[in-house]
Amino acid sequence: MNTERRYLTGLLLLLGCGWGLTQPLTKITVTAGYQPLGLVFWQLLIGAVLLGALRWRMVGRVPINAKTLAIWLMIASIGTIIPNSTSYRAAFHLPSGIMSIVIATVPMMAFPIALALRNDQFSLRRLAGLALGLLGVGLIALPEASLPERAMIAVLPLALIAPFCYACEGNIVAKWGTAGLDPIQVLFGASVIGTAIAFPLAVSSGHFFVPSAPFIVADFTMVLSAVIHVLVYAGYVWLIGRTGAVFAGQVAYIVTGSGVLWAMPLLGESYSLWVWLALVFMALGLMLVQPRLADDPALRDTPAHG
Repeated sequence: MNTERRYLTGLLLLLGCGWGLTQPLTKITVTAGYQPLGLVFWQLLIGAVLLGALRWRMVGRVPINAKTLAIWLMIASIGTIIPNSTSYRAAFHLPSGIMSIVIATVPMMAFPIALALRNDQFSLRRLAGLALGLLGVGLIALPEASLPERAMIAVLPLALIAPFCYACEGNIVAKWGTAGLDPIQVLFGASVIGTAIAFPLAVSSGHFFVPSAPFIVADFTMVLSAVIHVLVYAGYVWLIGRTGAVFAGQVAYIVTGSGVLWAMPLLGESYSLWVWLALVFMALGLMLVQPRLADDPALRDTPAHG
C-alpha cells in the first residue's frame, strides 16, 4: 500500500469513527431530558454557523432561487428535521449500538426506492443485500434475548424512519440533482432554512431550551456531536472528490461498527449474540448493495445524510 493510499484509508477510518461517535454522544444528550425538536434546532444552528465560518467567502455567492430553495427545504425536512427528531426520540429508549446498526439499513431502503424512481436497474446482488439487511433487522426485533427489554421492539419502527428519510433524500437528489449547488452549499443552505423552521416548531411544542450554567455533560455532548458532524461531513465531501463515491462509501461499514464499539466503553452497553449476528448480516448486506465502480459518477452529487 503506497503512502497516499494509507493516508486516504486512515482518513476514511477517522471519518467513520467520528460519525460513529455521534451515536453514543446523542444517547448521552437525550437521556438528560432534552426534547427532540430543541436538539434539532441547536444542531442545525451550530451547523449553519460552523459551515458559514468554514466557507465564509462563498456565503454571499450562494445562488438563491426557486430551485435552490426547494432543494434546501427538502434536505432540511427529510434530511434533518424529520429523521433527527425521530432518531432522538428512539435513542432515548434504544441502546446506542442498536441505533448504529439500524442506520446501516439506508442503502437497503434506497434500493427499492431507486427502482420505483427508475434511478437504478434490478439486480439480484442488491436484492440479496436488501434481504440480508431485513434479516439483520429481524434478528434485532424477533428473538426474545436480542434487546435488553422486549418493550423496546415498539420503538424500533420509529428508529427506522431516519434511514427511510435518508434513502428518500439520496434518491431525490440522484433523480433531480442539487440545482447546481455543491454539497457544502446544499448543507449550509439547508441548515439555515432548517434552523428557521425548527425554531418555531421547538418553541410551540415546548421543546425549546437554552443551555445555561452550570452546564451539564449533555450540553457538551450536544455541541460536540454537532461539531463532529459538520467536520466529518466536510471531510467526507472532500474524500468523494478525491477518491470517488465507491471508496468513500465504505465509511458506512466503519460508522456502524465503530458506533457499536464506541457505545461499549462510553455507555457500558453489551449485546446479545443476536445483535452481533445482526451486525454481521448488515455488513454483508452493505457489501452487496454498495455501488459498483461503474455506478460511481451518479453518486457524486448525493449529499450525506444529517
